[in-house]
Amino acid sequence: MKVFNVEKATHDCVNWIQNWFELNGKGCNAVVGISGGKDSSVVAALLCKALGSDRVIGVLMPNGNQQDIDCAHLLCDHLKIKNYVYNIAKMQEAFHTSLPEGFVTSNASEVNLLPRIRMTALYYISQSLNGRVANTCNLSEDYVGYSTRYGDSVGDFSPCSNFTVREVKAIGRYLGLPEKLVDKPPIDGLCGKTDEDNLGFTYEVLDSYIRDGIIPEKSIKDKIDRLHATNLFKLDVMQSFKLNTDDYYNN
Repeated sequence: MKVFNVEKATHDCVNWIQNWFELNGKGCNAVVGISGGKDSSVVAALLCKALGSDRVIGVLMPNGNQQDIDCAHLLCDHLKIKNYVYNIAKMQEAFHTSLPEGFVTSNASEVNLLPRIRMTALYYISQSLNGRVANTCNLSEDYVGYSTRYGDSVGDFSPCSNFTVREVKAIGRYLGLPEKLVDKPPIDGLCGKTDEDNLGFTYEVLDSYIRDGIIPEKSIKDKIDRLHATNLFKLDVMQSFKLNTDDYYNN
């Protein structure tokens, strides 16, 4: 197994954040959605190290009552960052009450609605606070498409999208985050299941496949490969028809 140089990775990522803001948001705040899980915790900690806690703003977005919201508050207290609670329950209700009569939504559309509402809320708040929105996805999730297009998959910049779950956890420990946040079972807070329950395999298996080339049993390998192939479009900018004006304009 390859050895991950967490000190260098953290240092380089912090420098990258500083350079990104110098070019794309000089003097702006960093706004990040805080769930209390490892990804948002590590991103917020990296931002504090890069910019200072006075320029980092957390947004907690429960949908009604969130049982583990204490973890989100714990992070904000630990990092000493300004934070806002924006309950999205009424926003979800508005979508349902505004549907055309007789229209039936799919389960997938319901599950993906909440991340899209949250991202809308995040940009709504960020633009009012001279902010830039941090994406909190990691490589493991992105590799198998475990994110919502135009929901948690987007942002203005992404510190951790090239780190696996294993590496994100290592950075969290290196930055001194509470163990409760680093090792908290990954859960989206939307459907009541952990990420690994939904995926059907563990992140440890996935990370070992991505980084170390350790091939899991065939059924799991096939599932990972299929998810990766069918979700590659999420990692690319929106594709468009290429127009060669010479083909359509006559001299």
